Amino acid sequence: MQEEMTGQTEEQAPPEVCTKKALSWETLIFLVLLVGAFGAIGAKMGVTNMLNTLMNTAYELLIGTVFYIMAIAVLAGALSALLTEFGVVSAINKLLSPLMKPVYGLPGASIVGVLATYLSDNPAILTLADDKNFLRYFKKYQVPALTNIGTAFGMGLIISTFMIGAGAVSGLNCFKAVLFGNLGAIIGSIVSTRLMLIFTARQFGKDVDAVEDRAGKTGGIGEDRRVVRSGNAASRFLAAALEGGQTGVDMGLAIIPGVLIICSVVMMLSKGPGAGGAYTGAAYEGIALLPWIGEKIEFILKPLFGFQSPEAIAVPITALGAAGAAIGLVPDMLREGTINTHDIAVFTAMCMCWSGYLSTHVAMMDSLHYRELTGKAIACHTLGGIAAGIAANLLCVFL
Repeated sequence: MQEEMTGQTEEQAPPEVCTKKALSWETLIFLVLLVGAFGAIGAKMGVTNMLNTLMNTAYELLIGTVFYIMAIAVLAGALSALLTEFGVVSAINKLLSPLMKPVYGLPGASIVGVLATYLSDNPAILTLADDKNFLRYFKKYQVPALTNIGTAFGMGLIISTFMIGAGAVSGLNCFKAVLFGNLGAIIGSIVSTRLMLIFTARQFGKDVDAVEDRAGKTGGIGEDRRVVRSGNAASRFLAAALEGGQTGVDMGLAIIPGVLIICSVVMMLSKGPGAGGAYTGAAYEGIALLPWIGEKIEFILKPLFGFQSPEAIAVPITALGAAGAAIGLVPDMLREGTINTHDIAVFTAMCMCWSGYLSTHVAMMDSLHYRELTGKAIACHTLGGIAAGIAANLLCVFL
C-alpha cells in the first residue's frame, strides 16, 4: 500500500521548473538586440510605418494565408482520415515500402503525406500525423522527420503550375524547367529527411513504436490488420470525414503563431518600399535586407544555383517565409528579363522544398510534440533546400 501511494506521489509530482536570476546579462543582451533590430528598421521606415506594416502584414497573413491553409487542412484532414479508414494507406504502405524505406528511411505510408502536401501545403501532413492508425506504421524516431519530408513537397502542384503559366505568358516553355525543379526538390527532400533521421535515431533509438509512445499500447495489432470505426460503411465514411476535418481545424489554429510572427519579420526583411519608393505603413513593405545580402554573396550563388542576376536570390529567400509570396515575384522578373528558364528550374526546386518552412516548422514540430527538435529540423531543411537548388542547377546544365 505504501509503495502504491509512493508511486502515485511520484506520478503526480509536478515537473521540474527551470529558473534563472531575476536580473542577468541575458536580459541586457536581449534588450540591446531587440532595440537595435527594431531601431534599425524604424530608422529606415519610420517607427509609425514600421509598426503599421508589421500589424498590417500580420493581418493579411492571417486572412489571406492562415485561413486558406486551415481550409486546406480541413479538406486534407477529411481525405486522409478516409484513406486510413478504408485501407488505402495500408495498401500504399505495402506497395511502396520497398521504395520509401531504402530512399527515405521511412515506411511506405509516408508517401501519403508526400501526396497530401504536394497537392496542398505543408500542414496537410499534420492531419495524418495525428492519426494513430497512420502512425502505427512508424517508429518514434521517424515521426519528427514527417515535418521535413512533408515540407519538401509543400504547395508543389501550385508552384509547378504557376511557373509553367508564368513562363507561357512571357513566351517561354518552362515545362522541362519545372520538371527539373521537381526532381531537384525530391533530391532536397531526401537530404533533409535523412539528416533529420540521423539526429532523431541518436536521441530516441530505432526500436520504440510511435503509437506505443503516444497511446501507451499498440493493442497487439500487426501490419496485416487495421483499426476501423464501428458501424456500417456510410456511418464510418461520415465519422471519418468529420473527425479528420476537425483535426484540420486544430492544426490550422496551431500554425497561427508561427506564420504571423516569423513570416511577418521575413516579409519585412525581404520586401522594399511601397509604390514610388515611399513607406506608407501598408502590408508587405520592408527594408529589402535579404536581396541586398544576395548581391553581396553573388560570387557564391552563381556557381551553386546559376542565377542570371543577383536579384533572383529574392525568390528563394522569400520562400523561407512564404512560397506563395516568393512565386509572386516571378512574373515581374520574367517581364524585366532578369531571370530565364534555368532560374525557373531552381526557383521551383527551392520554393517547393523550402515552401515557407521558417514560418511553419516551429508550429509543425510543436503539433507533433517534438518542439525541442525544431532547431535540428530547421537546420536539416535549410541544407535540403540548398541541395534542391544545386541539384536543379546541375540537371539544367547537364540535361
